[in-house]
Amino acid sequence: MTATTDAALGAESSGAGGELDGRPPLLALVGPTAVGKTELSLRIAEALSCEIISGDSMQVYRGMDIGTAKLPLEERRGVPHHMIDILDPAEPFSAADFQARCEETIRDIHSRGRIPFIVGGTGLYVESVCYGYRFQEYGSDEAFRERMSAFARERGAEALHRRLAEVDPESARKLHPNDERRVIRALEIYEVTGRPMSELQNQSRGDDKRSPYRLCLIGLTMDRAELYRRIDARVDLMLEQGLVGEVARLLESGVPRQAVSMQALGYKEIAAYLAGELDYEAAVTLLKRDTRHFAKRQLSWFRHMKELQWVDVGERPKNNELFKEICAIIAGKFPFDLEYICS
Repeated sequence: MTATTDAALGAESSGAGGELDGRPPLLALVGPTAVGKTELSLRIAEALSCEIISGDSMQVYRGMDIGTAKLPLEERRGVPHHMIDILDPAEPFSAADFQARCEETIRDIHSRGRIPFIVGGTGLYVESVCYGYRFQEYGSDEAFRERMSAFARERGAEALHRRLAEVDPESARKLHPNDERRVIRALEIYEVTGRPMSELQNQSRGDDKRSPYRLCLIGLTMDRAELYRRIDARVDLMLEQGLVGEVARLLESGVPRQAVSMQALGYKEIAAYLAGELDYEAAVTLLKRDTRHFAKRQLSWFRHMKELQWVDVGERPKNNELFKEICAIIAGKFPFDLEYICS
């Protein structure tokens, strides 16, 4: 059965515990890559009359399908999906851009009496929408970025990362040394403003800020060894599906290697292989390692999100018991009839 927003939630009448709360509902499902968000999100969306908003920073790009694990249109089971295929891969895109577009999308979904449902693993993007971050323009210094890029080529990624740790240890802890673009951006912000990026972001975040939405935030987790096994299997599947050809087509179409899109996992490693900088086996090994590191950073980010309720997927990613547990969490936040939505 399908519940509509109006029927299940009432006319914006109450929140958990019956408190009066005029804020519109927002549901989010987050977790590390390969944990099993996609299939579960479809089932939830069907049951609760949701429209899904991708919370993945790279699924916004057209032509980047295999490497971003983008769900094909024919497999979306009629559930509307938003923030997918909205940009060309050569275009830049930021968390602030995502926030602005996502807020507009949320208003549109609410206007149809449906529930917006963010699903994804890009922590800053998801959290910025949930808590209405105030993004600031910190300025730029292209010459400084070029100097840092040259420094990284000459001295290596670890040396560049140590340089960040000296001025902004909090950001350094969150960023992997191989994430050169973001490490350089953090250094650039310090160069331009004289203040650590982490300090500025914490001010923008406003830890005590009340969300503009009635939130229900759910995080999926599982045994680390099993998660890493699934990550390796996912990379193998992407390669079988044609990831190398996808990256080659993007490069041949004129997308520069320094574009934001080409810094995505899978794309930068395969681009290095295609450029002759790595052999195939080394590129695949690097991709699997980087993806495992990324999953670890995702978990660290989400663990700091207030109001997030964790669910251990364990050995039951498609089990009805898991679905009922998720529904119970949602019913505790929004006044759904639990028996109705689980039937």
